[in-house]
Amino acid sequence: MLTGKKAVIFDMDGSLVDSMWIWPEVDRIYMEKYHLVQPDTFHKDIEGSSYTETAQYFVDTFPSLNRTVEQVMREWRDMTIQLYREKVFPKPGALDFLKTMNQRGILLGIATSNDREIAEAALNARGLAGYFQSVRTSCEVSAGKPAPDVYLKVAEDLHVAPEKCLVFEDVPNGIRAGKNAGMEVCAVDDEFSRPDEQEKMSLADYYIHDYYDIKNRTYLKCGSKRK
Repeated sequence: MLTGKKAVIFDMDGSLVDSMWIWPEVDRIYMEKYHLVQPDTFHKDIEGSSYTETAQYFVDTFPSLNRTVEQVMREWRDMTIQLYREKVFPKPGALDFLKTMNQRGILLGIATSNDREIAEAALNARGLAGYFQSVRTSCEVSAGKPAPDVYLKVAEDLHVAPEKCLVFEDVPNGIRAGKNAGMEVCAVDDEFSRPDEQEKMSLADYYIHDYYDIKNRTYLKCGSKRK
């Protein structure tokens, strides 16, 4: 998996840290507060979207909300930052993997669809920020996932060619973003996206249940199934 790689780039939520549970709860509270009804296609509609794009989706989809994109984002930040600081932890084996990559001189980056303030709160709370030479959000590029922009921006920051980068992602549109960037992608198991497991395996080059799978060489090679 790591042969020939000079950089590893992580999506954050659901890939590096166990945090996907936060957003359904935030959505539930927020929609209840403003008496909004969630569309049947809600989760697929926003999958991979940047924080700003998701806020725009709310403004466009729920005219009764009567809020600006900036107001929506600020309210979400206020609801979530403390949760990230207190209740979000790395995925099993992730910290050991970061340490190993550091020791091997592999550059590390974050390419998240989340808000920068929230991302930094999560990384700083667990002492993870120092491992990464680049942290970028989809709000800082032209388009969110599945567009490759945020992954290409991190690779540019690290001065590493895309084909020398390995991506870790937990949802189909995130995997597509990494592949669209010309990078190999390892899908990460997460409870939130488990219903999409077969789709994730069909899109990714590798699949892990946790980061110990890499150390133990028990990860699944998926790429050969697509050839």
